[in-house]
Amino acid sequence: MVLLVLLVLLVPKVTEVILASLGYLDQLGKAECPESQVKKEDLENPDNPDDLENLDNLENPGRPGEPGRPGEPGSNMMCRQDATGSSCTDPRAFAKLELDVEVKPFLPDELKVAFSAGLTDSGSVGPFDEETTLIFSKTITNVGQAYNQTAGVFTAPVRGLYFFSFTAADYLKGYMGLYLYRNNQPIIFNLDLNDHGGYASSSSGVALQLEEGDRVRLSLPASYRLYDDSRNFSVFSGFLLFPL
Repeated sequence: MVLLVLLVLLVPKVTEVILASLGYLDQLGKAECPESQVKKEDLENPDNPDDLENLDNLENPGRPGEPGRPGEPGSNMMCRQDATGSSCTDPRAFAKLELDVEVKPFLPDELKVAFSAGLTDSGSVGPFDEETTLIFSKTITNVGQAYNQTAGVFTAPVRGLYFFSFTAADYLKGYMGLYLYRNNQPIIFNLDLNDHGGYASSSSGVALQLEEGDRVRLSLPASYRLYDDSRNFSVFSGFLLFPL
């Protein structure tokens, strides 16, 4: 009977001690893991509904997911802003530009045409009773062989634009002058008066459009005279500017 009374009196005390011990251990675990307690409090916050899933992913990570599809390509556009607004240009468009340029073949043997020739080494030429074609017999340059030094005539090898020039000299008083002809048509008449005696000269030049086979020459009017010697006072020159 006495033992039964003791059990009845001791059981509540023992139960109370056991429960108190369990509470202490729970508080001790919370103190040792404050980070877990904070995380739980955060997870209980209804303002962060995604935290529960994030925490679960951190504590129990799954296998890596499949790679995502490639993103859209970035823009290569070049844009500028000014007072009228903005405008953009794709630089790749420049690579598609094609130059519409007609390249003509260069024919060296046909396009290189030039000559210069001196009149004579004999001194005075003229005066004559009638107009006379002058023969510039001292060839200085004759690229393309278009000038005939025997006849004193240049013949155009191709249709094109040509430039001709000449210088005439004399040392006596009187008139000196020259005609320049295209075929039988006079193009230039160059006249000068040597009124003082001594050496004097006169020069002129012209650009002419010639057809293939056209002839150009210089002619001395009747009663006029010129002078030349090894120093080349009187010279006839011409060259092709470009074919047409």
